[in-house]
Amino acid sequence: MSFEADVVFDVVDLLGVLTNGILGGVVARQLRMDLVGFTVLAILSGLGGGILRDTLLQQGFPVALTNPAYLTSSLVGAVLAYLMVFGSTWTFRALFLADCLSVGCWAATGTVKALGAGLAWPPAILLGVVTAVGGGMIRDVAVGRLPAIFGGNTLYATSALIASALMALFAGLGHPTWGMAGAIVVSAAVSISARRFGWRLPGPANLSPSTLRKLRRRPRQGRHARRR
Repeated sequence: MSFEADVVFDVVDLLGVLTNGILGGVVARQLRMDLVGFTVLAILSGLGGGILRDTLLQQGFPVALTNPAYLTSSLVGAVLAYLMVFGSTWTFRALFLADCLSVGCWAATGTVKALGAGLAWPPAILLGVVTAVGGGMIRDVAVGRLPAIFGGNTLYATSALIASALMALFAGLGHPTWGMAGAIVVSAAVSISARRFGWRLPGPANLSPSTLRKLRRRPRQGRHARRR
């Protein structure tokens, strides 16, 4: 990976930490928390996925704890959310765009680190998804909310899965830079399109009472047939 590519991906990475720090602060403001709550939710949101990934890989301290830029970015996000009210449409659009870009970046980074640790591609893709959506999931659980990745029209988990698979494919072909770039672009495109067009994954089938009654009768009919 060239120096220029490293710089671009580091910028996107830290931008994602900053953005998710702000989003964690936005949740803290909605719940009327104090500065401690802003700080904790910003750190969980911005750094939780990477810390969880590095803890599972067991290859030293998490990068979020060894590189001061990560913790600093999340704390800056907490302060910004504490001092400013992010209520305008354009502000949320900017945060959403930065968040979409970070999902692909984090998914690709997590996949590459897992492959570098010697894991096969299925667990590497899983860790890529965990890196991308783990922070938001931990934040939502911490405040007693159903994690947003379990339902919604942004398809974050689906975007992260696509980005991780794309990164694993290109890394296997020997083109990690293209994999990283493709993961960021494709993941952002999927999330933005999902929000724009209201895409959702299919939910469970809604069975009518009559259908449920028919399903309950089937075992009894089978027993009667055997008795005859």
